[in-house]
Amino acid sequence: ADEAPPGKPTFNEVTQRVLKVVKAYDKVTADKLTTESHFINDLGLDSLDHVEVIMAMEDEFGFEIPDRDAEKLLHVKDVIRYIADREDVYE
Repeated sequence: ADEAPPGKPTFNEVTQRVLKVVKAYDKVTADKLTTESHFINDLGLDSLDHVEVIMAMEDEFGFEIPDRDAEKLLHVKDVIRYIADREDVYE
């Protein structure tokens, strides 16, 4: 049931793109990265780094993530779910 309409990413594609963006951030150790990773506790980022990662997600996916939402997106999986919801993508 992973058929997405044309132009819509699948949940798996959203996951891969989010992981790619996080991996590209120079302070992230790629081998520590999972969808369960907490940006601050597991990946060692600070709140400013977190803001930069969220901004990179905005660039990657082409929409703005309001600060009040962004501050709740503390795990990689939270970002994936948020973006999937915005893109109307379901697992």
